[in-house]
Amino acid sequence: MDRKQFQELAKVRLKEAEALLKLGMSDGAYYLAGYAVECALKACISKSTRRYEFPDDKRVRLSYTHDLAQLLKVAELDDDHEAQTRADPEFDKNWKRVTPWSEKSRYERIPTESAKIMMNAVGDRKHGVLPWIKQRW
Repeated sequence: MDRKQFQELAKVRLKEAEALLKLGMSDGAYYLAGYAVECALKACISKSTRRYEFPDDKRVRLSYTHDLAQLLKVAELDDDHEAQTRADPEFDKNWKRVTPWSEKSRYERIPTESAKIMMNAVGDRKHGVLPWIKQRW
């Protein structure tokens, strides 16, 4: 997959999550909201991959994860993230709400309130995780 595909997937997964939440399907909404963040971070990783460059095998291996905190590091957004969390306490709260997400959540029952919190943390236009990542992809 390339950067544009990851960007599109992030947008589509968030829309799907919103639709599921409106239908009262909180399990899928929670899962897809987290997946949108994963795709967005992978778009950032793709952006820093040079055409015709043989990729570093460690970086490649570390990219094949669902761990959002790990993907943030691989995307080399640590410093930006730290600065944003200091400057915007609401963003910091939202990041902390998003990072416990795991691909294993697809097997869990998620309360509606938890899905709503996740959706807000991901999509909030002013303090959300996805809008922040989009500025860097």
